[in-house]
Amino acid sequence: MKKIQSVRGMNDLLPEDSPCWQYLESTVSDLLSRYGYGEIRFPILEPTELFKRTIGEVTDIVEKEMYTFDDRNGDSVTLRPEGTAGCVRACEQHGLTYNQIQRLWYQGPMFRYERPQKGRLRQFHQIGAEVFGLNGPDIDAELISMTWRLWQQLGLTDVVTLQLNTLGTSESRGSYRDALVAYLEQRKDQLDEDSQRRLSSNPMRILDSKNADTQALLNDAPVLHDFLDDESLQHFDQLRGLLDAVGIPYEVNPRLVRGLDYYGKTVFEWVTSSLGAQGTVCAGGRYDGLVEQLGGRSTPAVGFAMGVERLVLLLDAAGVVPDSIARQVDVYLVAAGDVQAEALKLGEELRTHCSTLRVQNHCGGGNLKKQMKKANESGAIVALILGENEVASGEVAIKFLREDKQQQLVSVVEVANFLNHKIFNQ
Repeated sequence: MKKIQSVRGMNDLLPEDSPCWQYLESTVSDLLSRYGYGEIRFPILEPTELFKRTIGEVTDIVEKEMYTFDDRNGDSVTLRPEGTAGCVRACEQHGLTYNQIQRLWYQGPMFRYERPQKGRLRQFHQIGAEVFGLNGPDIDAELISMTWRLWQQLGLTDVVTLQLNTLGTSESRGSYRDALVAYLEQRKDQLDEDSQRRLSSNPMRILDSKNADTQALLNDAPVLHDFLDDESLQHFDQLRGLLDAVGIPYEVNPRLVRGLDYYGKTVFEWVTSSLGAQGTVCAGGRYDGLVEQLGGRSTPAVGFAMGVERLVLLLDAAGVVPDSIARQVDVYLVAAGDVQAEALKLGEELRTHCSTLRVQNHCGGGNLKKQMKKANESGAIVALILGENEVASGEVAIKFLREDKQQQLVSVVEVANFLNHKIFNQ
């Protein structure tokens, strides 16, 4: 019988990989809570109309990448391709944006039908933050400062670069779009195939083209900055001043646009050259018109999302994951002889008094040699060996598995204190 495989582009996360994910997720969760952000959780499945109205019907996501189908009632539903739209829908549905300021964050899987490649899967995971009710550049700066602090905590500041731009208001973008299309229409035969298609549907995305010939053609194209309104320029100047004040380095990239229709004014991306073509690890910006677009009152909003898979790849490439994170077990408890009950009791006592240590009891029997092999394979720092002689004397043997140290006998009463203070320095 043919074995069933996972759906292409929807990968399993195996036990040896999960510690790095947990490390990243817990670091981000702790940081967001320190900034006063509350977690929100919303469904994976949403009405298709939500994404058509927010992302834009002529974007690649809606046209080609969404997992959309009719449910049993004949309603069109879609697996969420990104998080902002669902977050806005949830806030509006439950009245969270009405005359209120909300700082929110979320995490979970997103779905896009793309060609699977390193760092880009059909089921991928994002962590996002969204703020509603604040229209000044100070909250834009806070979000960027928060991500900068995250890179500091993760040890990634040397491998990421912040790129900034402003897209202005919808009116100024409209004027620029007309000028850009007029310029490119005269040179349409010089554009790559993807850019030719975007010329009639989403021309500003051509600015983000990876085609070298298209980029060269854009050198003489109209510049968005020349079409921006005074308010957007002032907002952008103030944001840059705030980032300068806290010492966050950045590059102004006048060709930086976001792939979704709802962005305006501030946009930003954290990029890296360590992951090849998939260089964006975190991106965001302002979307002041989105709440109103979904039927709510006019509400300023700004946010970002980061790709978990790409960040895990970046952590691995940079070699900054602490050894203690990769290790799943700290202490391995070996039961040599008919002492399973005593070993089980000792394991529970250690979990009580060494609450941060990961203690694994050996199960399944076997002689001492076999159990010690399992202890070594576990990655534990030490093995605690409890045999009949040790039970009789009220002691436990401590064998160092990663250092060339003499095995020691310690009183069972003192073993928790010994592990905490002598070995793991807690």
